Amino acid sequence: MSETIPPARPLALWSWILFDWAGQPFFTLVTTFIFAPFVATALAETPEQGQALWGFATSASGLAIALFAPVLGAIADATGHRKPWILAFSIPFVIACAVLWFAEPGTPYGLTLALLSFSVATLCMEFATTFNNAMMTDLVPRTHVGRLSGTGWAVGYVGGLVSLVLVLGFLAASPETGKTLLGQDPLFGSDPASRAGDRATGPLSALWYAVFVLPLFLFTPDAPRRSALGPAVRIGIATLVSSLRLARTNKRVFLFLLANMAYKDGLVALFAFGGIYSASQLGWEAFQIGIFAILLTVAGTFGAILGGRMDDRYGPKRVLFASLILLTIGSLGVISIDRDTILFVMTVPASQTPGLTGSLPELLFLFFGGVIGFAAGPLQSASRSLLVHLAPEENIGQYFGLLALSGKVTSFLAPLAVSLVTVATGSLAAGMSPILAFLALGAVLLARVR
Repeated sequence: MSETIPPARPLALWSWILFDWAGQPFFTLVTTFIFAPFVATALAETPEQGQALWGFATSASGLAIALFAPVLGAIADATGHRKPWILAFSIPFVIACAVLWFAEPGTPYGLTLALLSFSVATLCMEFATTFNNAMMTDLVPRTHVGRLSGTGWAVGYVGGLVSLVLVLGFLAASPETGKTLLGQDPLFGSDPASRAGDRATGPLSALWYAVFVLPLFLFTPDAPRRSALGPAVRIGIATLVSSLRLARTNKRVFLFLLANMAYKDGLVALFAFGGIYSASQLGWEAFQIGIFAILLTVAGTFGAILGGRMDDRYGPKRVLFASLILLTIGSLGVISIDRDTILFVMTVPASQTPGLTGSLPELLFLFFGGVIGFAAGPLQSASRSLLVHLAPEENIGQYFGLLALSGKVTSFLAPLAVSLVTVATGSLAAGMSPILAFLALGAVLLARVR
């Protein structure tokens, strides 16, 4: 897009931004805070088995994304249109999310159904996101991409927060008390014993997405058509092969993709194990973890907004460095805490009451968790912004496919390293330490990007 072309109309821009709002509840409710712990604690035979199987499902979808996202991005660049691809992946995403409702504890197929549906939904959402990202340069000049990207992430965080409050406050009830976080009976007569509130996160994510993605299709202009699908497939694949070769010769893009691969792996592990770590080290249950998730989401919203402004003013690379520093501080602080210890060596009186009691370790855990949440939004927003500045405009969808590839191709490494170190040391805190190494490697590689 030429720098002289003004941004698209506000309605078109906000309709594009709403894609992040539409998709975020899936990541907040299903992938991280509600449905994933439900699988580990209610569907699997043991939490350890559930965590392992959830990791395998995540790795399987990540491998499929790594294999196909660059190819699809190249084909989309050749056809020109992006919205038909988003629609094509939105339909199975909605269906897969809705099916999660039927993963009921005690049924012989519940665990298998949950893992398969989650894998399909993850795959489709990542593909749809790749094509949505590629639309940015059709909507605003490159000098405005940082703000658009940051606003999208911020709005997405708000969507995740609202959906989380709805589930914890009105749908998900404690099996012990039968009450929600707000002390009310769950809506629609949901049965807490069958974990109906947890399972409802699937249909809620599906309905939420189906409603709020509509403005993108109705009001956001698509790129003009360049080629029919058949020729576009041949052109796209041929272009992708040349692009992979070009990426190796384009040192800036190649190093950035390697850096993105390293720090995204660390971020994946950080969020994959965050809820499990807080439950194990502090004895938190679902409601306490939900409060923690709300804090992270609020912090992430402010971080994404501020990061987008700083991106346009100082450049995405500086924003990425600042985010990595904050993530490292937050991660180091979190793993230094358990129920009666802070900063690894300082012993404090342990709380005798289960749950979130406001003890010093819990308050510090919340603080460092807030730092992580604040930095995660700008890290992801500035990553796609920096790629816009580095990649050739005519192949932007293809390069966003490569960005998805770099963020997923080794996404199993950091969780695997955490698991192996945990087994070897018998320590949850030591097991989390590889995350710091992945963040540091990402920063070292990013430093070499000019």
